[in-house]
Amino acid sequence: MTKEDLETARVWFRGLQAIQRKLGIKGIYDMSATPFYLGGSGYQEGYIFPWVVSDFSLMDAIESGIVKIPRTPVDDDSTGDLVTYLRLWEHVGRELPKKRQSRTESLDGWVPPKELEGAIDSLYRSYEKSFQHWESEFKQHGEPPPVFIVVCSNTAVSKLVYDFIAGVSPTSGHLALFSNVVGGASIPRPRTILVDSAQLESGDAMKADFKKDAVDEIEAFKADFRRRNPGVDADKLTDEDLLREVMNTVGKAGKLGEGVRCVVSVAMLTEGWDANTVTHILGIRAFGSQLLCEQVVGRGLRRRSYAVNDNGMFEPEYANVYGIPFAFIPSDRVTKDPLPRPPAIQVESLIGREHLRIEFPHLNGYRVEVPDERLIFSLDAADRFVIGPSTVPRRTDIEGIIGAGEKITADGSAFRTQRVAYELANRLVRNYLRAGDDPRPWLFPQVVAICREWLTNCVDVADGFSIGQLLLSSEWQAEAAESILNAIVWAAGDRRERLRPILRPLDSVGSTADVSFATRKAVEATEKSELSHVTLDGIGGNTWEQLLAGACERDGRVAAYVKNDHVGFVIPYVHQGRTHSYLPDFLVRLVQRRGDESRTLIVEVSGGRKSPGPTKAKADTARNQWCVAVNNHGGLGRWGYVEIRSMAGVRDQLAEAIELLYADAAIIGDPELLDFAEFERGGRAAS
Repeated sequence: MTKEDLETARVWFRGLQAIQRKLGIKGIYDMSATPFYLGGSGYQEGYIFPWVVSDFSLMDAIESGIVKIPRTPVDDDSTGDLVTYLRLWEHVGRELPKKRQSRTESLDGWVPPKELEGAIDSLYRSYEKSFQHWESEFKQHGEPPPVFIVVCSNTAVSKLVYDFIAGVSPTSGHLALFSNVVGGASIPRPRTILVDSAQLESGDAMKADFKKDAVDEIEAFKADFRRRNPGVDADKLTDEDLLREVMNTVGKAGKLGEGVRCVVSVAMLTEGWDANTVTHILGIRAFGSQLLCEQVVGRGLRRRSYAVNDNGMFEPEYANVYGIPFAFIPSDRVTKDPLPRPPAIQVESLIGREHLRIEFPHLNGYRVEVPDERLIFSLDAADRFVIGPSTVPRRTDIEGIIGAGEKITADGSAFRTQRVAYELANRLVRNYLRAGDDPRPWLFPQVVAICREWLTNCVDVADGFSIGQLLLSSEWQAEAAESILNAIVWAAGDRRERLRPILRPLDSVGSTADVSFATRKAVEATEKSELSHVTLDGIGGNTWEQLLAGACERDGRVAAYVKNDHVGFVIPYVHQGRTHSYLPDFLVRLVQRRGDESRTLIVEVSGGRKSPGPTKAKADTARNQWCVAVNNHGGLGRWGYVEIRSMAGVRDQLAEAIELLYADAAIIGDPELLDFAEFERGGRAAS
């Protein structure tokens, strides 16, 4: 329960106590919708409270016909053991954004996970049949259309799904009956609405053309509002109030929400929403308890009609449900064993260890590009660039006529050379090296290498200043970019294939921050990890992992390390024609040497004990695809991969791998596939 829920409960309980003191209470009858224990209460989930006198459950209501019959997927022809659209979140949860995006982040070009798009299309096809039945049987009598509701995990997901379904002008939505864009223009009465906290805060809750088209319904709402709230000025109702009224009147003839066919929301449909026209429900979130399942599905179970047939019975009505795993509705899913007792150890990111944080890219896959030209940096053509005192202050003191003053400083020392090179390269590629509408992203790794060389050989830094000062001024960055551009020479004819990473568009970088989970595995406390413990796999723990963790703690070249358990680092790979996700055992960040970029070692400590086929595919992909693609990106640091195949000499094997990573040896990937090999490795060999 939230703090607000607890406070509401306290108010209710104190009110009863006050009545008892003043008047007395002979008995209390609790008409609870959920008279059972929830998961985590210490009792079996769903166990009825022992003080319950009578229970008329949801299943009783369904069987007696007084509510709609929810229908969930029970079988399919997919390759998995479970019914895909019944437990949709298990397939798509990892691929959806975990947080709300800022207004400056673009969501253009989002492609839903294939399982999610399949679920949307499948349930929509069912909705089309219900809509056709409404058009032929109910529309002529003034009945509102059937309603499709979607409940999402967060506001980022709800916005993506809403745009996919309803469209963004001038692009029509993916589902014709729900599209708010027709013929390249927005329609005045939306067929689909988005109702969540982000939408209410955005200022775009209600469009002007809707208010103009729905003027009669709005005036009727205001008149009813005045009747229910005497003395309150109804003309001061906000657009957010109108949107809530639209949501609350979905499925009600003559009201603002009458024409709505689809509602996309986060958690605003779990309470107090009683539309009787809901026919389809899609859950795109985790459902950790049967209570939540009941709350969400309950939004679709009110019957449209309670008229009896010739036999004196209600005609059955249905609500089709995807993505909400009812345990009490039969299906053929694999039954899981009961969860173990509450775990003994909490593994979590520790406050004060932020300097031990390890960041890593999230990849969806890999792509091959064939560039047009090779770029060469001409040191002789480069002018000197000075970072020093200028008309832009680094410190500003402010004071009033009386009272304390304040000192405001701008310090660029926090920006590392690699970050400066990355930002300059991004500016060059974006503004100077594109060919028309083609951004030519394959040039980026070459440009990053050139920027690093320019920063090392062509920049003079005055005492008290730093390279990072460049990032404090857009004008300085523009001048630096132009200076670098003047020293670039093009060499035509290089057609070697380039391997590139496909980064997740909405979640491209992960880290060891904000990790927290409970475990009953054997653990080892850490000193050099942002996480409190290393978990050891296997019964009684894993000696290999324990030895490696100890070696990392003792090696002075290791800046930080982490066991990849609940951290989220995944390497996509293909084995036997199918796509899989490989979770290596450890990430080890090395101490950054002067003038060098960050270097991280991926360690697999048990490769020799696993089946050779998948293990080889994992290792080959990790070293010669993942590492190559990420290293070619140029802005993600240098990465290497090693397998520890023997328990003997774990410390020596780790030490050797560290030196190989510092030396840019084959541990970072096949040299023939690495972009920077012809620059850095060739230059190092020549020297």
